[in-house]
Amino acid sequence: MLKVTFFQRRPRPGFNFSLEAIFEDIRTQLANKIDANVQICSRYNDGLMTKVFNITEAAFRQSKSVNHITGEVHFLNLLMRKNRVLLTILDCRFVDRKEGWQKTFIRWLYLVLPAKKAKYITAISESTKQDILKYTNCDADKIKIVPVAVDAMYQPKPKPFNSKKPTILQVGTGENKNLLRLIEALAGIPCHLSIVGKLNAKQQAHLDRYKIDFSNRYNISSEEILAQYHACDIVAFVSTFEGFGMPIVEANSVERVVLTSTISSMPEVAGEAALLVNPYEVKAIRKGIFTIIQNEKLRQALIEAGRKNKLRFQSAAIAQQYYDLYQEIASDTQKK
Repeated sequence: MLKVTFFQRRPRPGFNFSLEAIFEDIRTQLANKIDANVQICSRYNDGLMTKVFNITEAAFRQSKSVNHITGEVHFLNLLMRKNRVLLTILDCRFVDRKEGWQKTFIRWLYLVLPAKKAKYITAISESTKQDILKYTNCDADKIKIVPVAVDAMYQPKPKPFNSKKPTILQVGTGENKNLLRLIEALAGIPCHLSIVGKLNAKQQAHLDRYKIDFSNRYNISSEEILAQYHACDIVAFVSTFEGFGMPIVEANSVERVVLTSTISSMPEVAGEAALLVNPYEVKAIRKGIFTIIQNEKLRQALIEAGRKNKLRFQSAAIAQQYYDLYQEIASDTQKK
């Protein structure tokens, strides 16, 4: 059985890390093919010295077969043997948040040096792959696109579309989720906006200003989030940036109509299973919402396309893609 050591960040209490759940699912799918060993960083990555400690610790913990760094702690491979490392990079947005010397330092620590030390890199979308190439200028052939699998709990749950007052689901309230423009676009449209994620003062003020009928939930369980998908009529996901965009696939899986963006990874993930709009134009978002509400034929076409689109993101198929890479790395290691 192939031995694979997974390296993960130290989780912080009170935070929900979907990253860990993703690779727990991969290990479950490959339980009869790999001997998995999970190594969690002893320390949080709060400063340079803790990073140095975690890098050194990882070097001592590395396997002689395959080492998979599963995101966020990319630099753990800096003292590892290059031909044994698979590095997963979810997105590069953390570089864009920095300026000046800090941006240069983070780019080298999290991207440039780890990319040089990895045998292969997996990116969750073509958009992420292009960002990695932009920041690292590494060999494009070493970057493999392996998308994120949709959780098996997301199954078809048809419901009649409420064209009189549809419920529109918004998952996430971060700046890139573009909630302010969505709120403005919904002004005057009879609907209920269901928001998952903690609202800030500006978002709350926007909801009050445009007199939006809404509900808000945060820190809820996966089962409660699933219930929000079941209750809605439309999933609005008009983000200005996404490394992947899982709500698109989750909505496809439960058979809800999706409105998403024309930029970043979202067209790639959605395929033909969503109505695409310019997320920077409020009028475009508004028109998209009206089009979905008024066009039953379009809604049915998007739902049917979603039934096909979700098949690209099934756990077993994605786990197999990782296994193929593990085998290739192990084979190369044995030759050297």
